Amino acid sequence: MNKKTFLMVMILSIVLAACAPVAAEPPMEKPAEAMVEKNTEAPMEKPTEEMMANTPSAVEVMGDTNMDSPVWFGTQLTDARTGESFSVNDFNGKVVLVETLAMWCSNCKKQQLQVLELHKQLGERDDFVSLGLDVDINENLADLKTYVENNGFTWTYSVATPEIASEISKLYGQQFLNPPSTPMLIIDRKGEAHLLPFGIKSAEDLMKALEPFLNENM
Repeated sequence: MNKKTFLMVMILSIVLAACAPVAAEPPMEKPAEAMVEKNTEAPMEKPTEEMMANTPSAVEVMGDTNMDSPVWFGTQLTDARTGESFSVNDFNGKVVLVETLAMWCSNCKKQQLQVLELHKQLGERDDFVSLGLDVDINENLADLKTYVENNGFTWTYSVATPEIASEISKLYGQQFLNPPSTPMLIIDRKGEAHLLPFGIKSAEDLMKALEPFLNENM
């Protein structure tokens, strides 16, 4: 190849290179939020009155028992006088005076005589209940029925199960399983327990302790 031809080839190469198309740049990636598909679901339907009427309430789902109440409140007991089953939860909304006792306990009988006087002072009230709970597991309902009838005690009595006695001891102290100390507590309308001092309490003392709870609305 002579010099003239070589120069012509070089000039042609330069011209062709200058006219070649520029390579396209790769497309930019979409930002992350742009890659999320748009929600195509229909909007939630506003509940109608009919739908609301057919929706169970929290009470219907969970029951009307206070979920925070002690287990023994919901344990079934037997009324020594009537033989009917009941639980402390049956008295929801009422004020309940509870005494743990034993039939052999002379202090217990003295305390119950004061409760009897208390009932005379209060008269008939639908919002007040007295509960005598025999915590001596060696005593039975039949003997307890005879005991309360012979003494003219007309309120509710029952014999505690070992499980109930154990829970009462854990919640309120072992002294509540010692009948001669005449343990008593008040369960208010909201289901909260309030312990009373140990020792025999007069009807007047019990009245003073009960009045704030009897006068309290739900």
